[in-house]
Amino acid sequence: MARQSMWLLGVAGILALGLYGCGSGNADDGQYVTIGTAPAGGTFFDVGSVIARVLDSEGPEAWSVTAAATGGSTENMRLLMDDELDLALSNATITWHAYHLEGEWAETSEQDENLPLANVMTMFPNIALFITPQSSGIEQITDLRGKRVYVGPEGAGFEYFIRPILKSHGMSFDDISPVYGSQQSAVDYLSDGSVDAAMIGGGVPTGSIVQVANAMPIRFIPFDDEAKAELIANYPSYEEATIPGGTYTGVDEDFLTLNVGSAHIMTATDVDEELVYQATKSIFENREEIAKGHPAARAITPTNVVKDFGVPFHPGAIRYYREAGIWPEDGDVQ
Repeated sequence: MARQSMWLLGVAGILALGLYGCGSGNADDGQYVTIGTAPAGGTFFDVGSVIARVLDSEGPEAWSVTAAATGGSTENMRLLMDDELDLALSNATITWHAYHLEGEWAETSEQDENLPLANVMTMFPNIALFITPQSSGIEQITDLRGKRVYVGPEGAGFEYFIRPILKSHGMSFDDISPVYGSQQSAVDYLSDGSVDAAMIGGGVPTGSIVQVANAMPIRFIPFDDEAKAELIANYPSYEEATIPGGTYTGVDEDFLTLNVGSAHIMTATDVDEELVYQATKSIFENREEIAKGHPAARAITPTNVVKDFGVPFHPGAIRYYREAGIWPEDGDVQ
C-alpha cells in the first residue's frame, strides 16, 4: 500500500501492514476499521489513538479498529478519497477549503462542485498560536519577518490558516523562512535554536507545548486585536479562544488566542452509513472515557458535536444524532 511507511500504531494488536487502507465497507463484516490521525506528538495523534481504542473495545463486536499515524489533515483527505481510511481527524478550516475545492484542491478533483467529504463529529477547538523562547526578542507577529518559523508537518495543511493569519498582520508566507516537521520536531527545533518561533496547534493542553514549556521559558506571541477580528469575520470556522493561565509552565495569565478550525472526525460520502452510525454512537456514548485519555476530548458535548462549519454531515451521523435527540428538529445546525 502507498502509505505503509506511515503505519505506527496498532490498537487491536500487531496487525499486518498490508491491512492499512483496506476499507471495511460494512460495519458488520468483521473487517478492519482504520482511523487516520496525524504525526506523533500532536493532539490529533493522541486523541485519535484513544478514539480507536474505545471503538475497538466498545464498538460492534466484529470490528477491529486501528489508528494510523499520517501526515495530518490534508493527507487524511487524500487517503479517504483513495479508500485507504474509513474515518479521519482533520482541522475544520482545512477540510472546508478541500470540500470547496480551494487552494491545492482546485485541480485535484473531477467533482463538479465539492470534494466528496462528510463531517461525522465536530469535537474540540484547535488552538493555534506562535510560540517563541523568551530570549528571542520576538514580541509580536510582525517580528517574525525574516525569521525561521516552524509551520507544521509538510503536506498537513497548516498553511491554510498560517497564510490568512500572516496576511491579516500585513505579511505573507514569503516573509518567513518556513521549516517543516512533526510537532515533536518543533520541540527539538525550539530547544536547539534551529527555529526562532513555531506555529503549534491542537487541543489544550498540547503535548508538544507542554514539553517546550517544561524545557525553557517561552512566550506566546499575541494576535493583533484588529487582525483577530478580521479573521473571525472572514472564516466561519475561526473563533476566539482562551488558554487558561497555568495550563503551561511559566504562562501564568490567561492568553487570548484563536480556534483556527475545530478538530473533527470526517469520512468520505460513500462510506457505509451503518459504519458511520456505529462509530458516531460509540464515540459519543463513550466520550467521558475518551476524555480520560486526553482532556481535549472533554469538548465532545451535545452542542459541539453537531456544530456546522460548512461541510455536510454524513447520513449515518445524522441518524444517530436524531436518535440521541441532539440534532435540531429543523435540521439547521449551528
